[in-house]
Amino acid sequence: MKHLFLTFALTLTTLFGFSQEEKGITITVTIDNVKNDIGKVLMSLHSSETFMKGRGIQDAETEIKDGKVSITFKNVLPGEYAIMALHDENGNQRMDFRENGMPLESYGTSNNAMAFGPPQYDDAKFKVEEKNLEMIIRF
Repeated sequence: MKHLFLTFALTLTTLFGFSQEEKGITITVTIDNVKNDIGKVLMSLHSSETFMKGRGIQDAETEIKDGKVSITFKNVLPGEYAIMALHDENGNQRMDFRENGMPLESYGTSNNAMAFGPPQYDDAKFKVEEKNLEMIIRF
């Protein structure tokens, strides 16, 4: 009887665990001005803690077709985020720079915030609330 009760309790908690899976919103990002179809476009969804510090909360990459790409971030929970995008032409998974520190590869951020110097989180941040989002990033 004790084993039957434990088996039933374990099965019940497992079912409830799966049914309470968190579901967030979807963010679809389109870039339609990639300068060529060489390489891939890399995108990362960041919080203020991960911005400009490597991997994001979600990272994705895609092939380029006719200078256009679209990437979707799924199950994003409400909060504040920024997106960074990079045209990785040579496939080395990182931004390449000239000797003077200027980028060799195209990049962009959410809100299309472009300034001299590295991107700033406060310029690129946006809020995720209840609705799915669609945005366009320009290189």
